[in-house]
Amino acid sequence: MDGSERIAPPTEVAPFASGQVPNADPDSTARLVRARTQVGDFELTICTDGTYLLDGGAMFGVVPKTLWQKRIPADDQNRILLGLNTAVVRTGKHTVVIETGIGNKQSPKMREIYRNQELLPISLNAAGIWAEEVDIVINTHLHFDHCGWNTTLLPDGSVTPTFPNARYFAHAGEVAHGHLQLDRDRVSYLSPNYDPLIQSGQMTLLTTEEIRGNAEIVPGISVELFPGHTAQLMGVHIESKAAGGASEHACYISDLIPTSAHLDPTWVMGYDLDPLTCIEQRKRFYQRAIPEDWLVLFTHDHHTPMARIGLNDKGKPIVRSKT
Repeated sequence: MDGSERIAPPTEVAPFASGQVPNADPDSTARLVRARTQVGDFELTICTDGTYLLDGGAMFGVVPKTLWQKRIPADDQNRILLGLNTAVVRTGKHTVVIETGIGNKQSPKMREIYRNQELLPISLNAAGIWAEEVDIVINTHLHFDHCGWNTTLLPDGSVTPTFPNARYFAHAGEVAHGHLQLDRDRVSYLSPNYDPLIQSGQMTLLTTEEIRGNAEIVPGISVELFPGHTAQLMGVHIESKAAGGASEHACYISDLIPTSAHLDPTWVMGYDLDPLTCIEQRKRFYQRAIPEDWLVLFTHDHHTPMARIGLNDKGKPIVRSKT
């Protein structure tokens, strides 16, 4: 089944129109805007496409449920609640969006399974971020829950770029893999999330050689390969120095470490294409992130979208602080 066959009639979506904040209620805004902080002189905001439900066993692979359920409770169908976190970085010259959630192209059946809410448009609006100002969109990989709002499904069945003035970036290998529609993971790739952008020239496809040669997307924003979940998964580095201060570093590590409950190097997912590589890549990541005190951004942790990582008395990585 090609990804285009899974397109459903769109659900009603709040507009991105400039100047419209959908709800001024502070409690509602707090739910829609998951976190805000500064990374040097960059403004970092974590917005959300809402939550969704996935099988807990699939999210933790071979880790026994008796262990993982101490960190994330499961419902009576063994599902756990996960977030869909979009990082927005305002550098002063650019507005960069990292990941775009599930979007509005899932079929009614899939929406019933995942129970997702399609909230990113109103989340961005609540944060005072408008589609027209976004000039860079980065997809760490092209699974449907990371690039869904790259495009918006319209009532007539066509799709349009959600961020009309943006250049989109993804890895060329992700597109090639998605087009194969392999039995193992074809459900994860929905081509209307990226093919129209490639055809229009709005999406730039990066190669491994280009990333190794010059990983910078714009000043202060760069990508790095962390294979394992997919063969070309990219982490996104955010680095900036405040006036008169030291350089500060954050990293959107995507599905290498999807939540703060997955910090143990061996607690990898059943969804990972190469779990042994994931383990080694996590160890490589920690070799820099912990001693250099990086702010780690979790793609699927609804309650802890960002944290600084330390080691416990057994030498295992843990959340040291949430700021």
